[in-house]
Amino acid sequence: MSGLIGRKIGMTSIFDENGKNIPCTVIEAGPCVVTQVRTTAVDGYEALQLGFDDKNEKHSTKAAVGHFKKAGTVAKKKVVELQFENEYKLGDVLTVDVFTEGEFVDVQGTSKGKGFQGVVKRHGFGGVGQATHGQHNRLRAPGSVGASSYPSRVFKGMRMAGRMGGDNVKVQNLRVLKVMADKNLILVKGAVPGHNNSYVIIQK
Repeated sequence: MSGLIGRKIGMTSIFDENGKNIPCTVIEAGPCVVTQVRTTAVDGYEALQLGFDDKNEKHSTKAAVGHFKKAGTVAKKKVVELQFENEYKLGDVLTVDVFTEGEFVDVQGTSKGKGFQGVVKRHGFGGVGQATHGQHNRLRAPGSVGASSYPSRVFKGMRMAGRMGGDNVKVQNLRVLKVMADKNLILVKGAVPGHNNSYVIIQK
């Protein structure tokens, strides 16, 4: 497995060789600096800690500044651990060249927060009310949520209104349509979680 930290730029569309219009998401992937190398002998597992997006040192703790200085880089805003097949050493810079056009990747991010929503939007309920004969106040109601004397409670996990979005979401098997190494950009087919300029993790 290998991957990079990136930033979602936005969505666009491109045409393939057959003239078909394909929706895609533009992601700024890397460059990422190897800020720590996890080993089995010391940490019990093998992984690389990657840092992405420079951060002003006055907004970082002294411990964080010293940690990044060991890797010969400035403080980073986003730090993630990933497993890699190839061996890298502290301070190495990984670019978008780790991806090739046509391969499939998984993109992980935080979905857009939508606040408190009802059951129709949150779970796709159809609503229980009728729209005619003077009935206008129960169109999007959830319906019955439990029995009467037994069990005299609402079961856990009942789909009801509540806070929606802001979850950790991974979209799998998105095809890499284009790699623009000079601009550190990749185009993946379809949509990825999160708002524009949010951080995402791209994994092979």
